[in-house]
Amino acid sequence: MVSHRLAPALAKGRQELVRLATAHPQLRGLMARAGSELSRAARIGEVVAEARAAGGGDDLYGGRYFGVGRDPSGDRQGQSGYASYDRLSSNADIAAYLLWRNFRVRRTLDVGCARGYLVEALRDLGVDAHGCDVSAYAVEHAAPGALGYVRLGDLSRGLPYADGEFELVTALEILEHLPPDAVPAALAELRRVCGGLLYATIPSFGHNAAGPHGHLDGKVRPDRLAHYDGLGDAFTGPVPYDDLAVDAAGQPIEGHLTIAAFDWWTARFAEAGFDRWADVELRLYADIAPAGLGQFWNLYVFALPDTPVHLATPRRPDASLAELGLVHPLIEHAAAEAAAAEDG
Repeated sequence: MVSHRLAPALAKGRQELVRLATAHPQLRGLMARAGSELSRAARIGEVVAEARAAGGGDDLYGGRYFGVGRDPSGDRQGQSGYASYDRLSSNADIAAYLLWRNFRVRRTLDVGCARGYLVEALRDLGVDAHGCDVSAYAVEHAAPGALGYVRLGDLSRGLPYADGEFELVTALEILEHLPPDAVPAALAELRRVCGGLLYATIPSFGHNAAGPHGHLDGKVRPDRLAHYDGLGDAFTGPVPYDDLAVDAAGQPIEGHLTIAAFDWWTARFAEAGFDRWADVELRLYADIAPAGLGQFWNLYVFALPDTPVHLATPRRPDASLAELGLVHPLIEHAAAEAAAAEDG
């Protein structure tokens, strides 16, 4: 609120700006651009100040987790996190094109967005994309196109958004970081902010009705793998903590605490009030097949009851993501291999 003493001066200044804008068309444009930049700077300042105020209790998901001070060659040396982390290595553009093509939504939220590369890529495609992450480092060092649209948010403590605010909520490689007993509350919070659709990727094992089946390799201790393989589809998890695969420091690898089957996750989402749209998942798997990601992305599509089906109507169903404009080394490599096979 403006103080009583300053109000007359501000009013006079505003009148002078209006006079100048009225008389000079070029100045009007400059004022509009300056106003937009000032608003953006204020928004960025707000979220960065919030992140800094959170303090340094960010050891697990601090700069080192995202590759700062580590060997960028790609060898993690048994450590969790990323040897290097950027928009390309995160495959953010593939994910953005996948979502933009398959979901007719305007406003999205990426929960656990890290530095916001998916947010940035979606905004490049004209989507009003937002993100949140528990890492203060990630928020303060968000990608340039996401800075100001990424804020602190802890799924376990409640997200800083209104009920049903987003037509599409995404949670990519996030939910497995929670212990099993925290999953129901997290899904309830995702449901609260979701206004229609939810897209998730979750490392899963076992039978998958809508795409490639999952596996336990790399998810459980090597000496316990044969035991779980012998249980077959009857075991849906979660894998007990003591049997989880660990990194070089002896901690659960990548911080994964809930390793469960597709059926287990589907049941948990159903308890939270979501319906699984397996037919849409099949379409998404077909879209990412050229990039060879189907075996790595255990993806799910969920919807709230009465969500309009047209929200999942694909753009240009006859075209590939590459034909829609996606440029990515994985796509280019697949195309080169296909061309070589035809020539050979």
